[in-house]
Amino acid sequence: LTGGIASGKSSVSRLLAAHQIPIIDADIIAREVVAPGTPGLTQIIREFGGDVLQPNGTLDRLKLGQIIFSDEAKRRKLNAIVHPAVRKEMFWRVVRCWLKGEKVCVVDVPLLIEAGLWKFVGKVVVVYCSREIQLQRLMSRDKFSREDALSRLNAQMSLADKLDYADQVVDNSGSLHDLEHQVNTLITRFDKETGWSWRLSWLIPPVGLMFGGFKLAWRQIKRARRRARRRARSQDGGDARGG
Repeated sequence: LTGGIASGKSSVSRLLAAHQIPIIDADIIAREVVAPGTPGLTQIIREFGGDVLQPNGTLDRLKLGQIIFSDEAKRRKLNAIVHPAVRKEMFWRVVRCWLKGEKVCVVDVPLLIEAGLWKFVGKVVVVYCSREIQLQRLMSRDKFSREDALSRLNAQMSLADKLDYADQVVDNSGSLHDLEHQVNTLITRFDKETGWSWRLSWLIPPVGLMFGGFKLAWRQIKRARRRARRRARSQDGGDARGG
């Protein structure tokens, strides 16, 4: 599950959790791996200094955010500290879901596409809304000026670009009722597509690994075909304009 700032991804995550679907939230894990006493926080202090700590010893996220927001090199250094720890913990939580016999689990990752993690999941669900709706929600929620909100949107991969990676799209441009209906439809689709194979994969791990490997390989093939079709359409459009 992925989306963008103010797209409504968290709302979809909460609705899925209300249906007893386990959610592995990358944002929550990202806070846990830099809690006081963790190796992650120690590395951040070593890299950025003690000024990024609050008086109680926890990470001052606002101050750290101000440091990395306009400095790509420092942002990369922070990501190199946090992302590996988050990925490791996410992996073990997925394993625990499998050991408990969960039919499906949802990995909630804002940077699923950007970090390349889309290659390692069974399906990519993108929560989408138009850029203008996203902008208005961000301004309303965080009390940003239009300029500040635009700068934050421009710092992210656009939702329109993320649609190229989506197996399923949840359009959060409408009401909460519309969103609930789409989430219910999504859950029904999950149930139908997992069928009986999930139980076989759980009971016989080698079968599960085989199914998983096949699914990931098929995802790469589908993605390559989609890109080829998009390039062909772009080329056809260019030829038509040229003619």
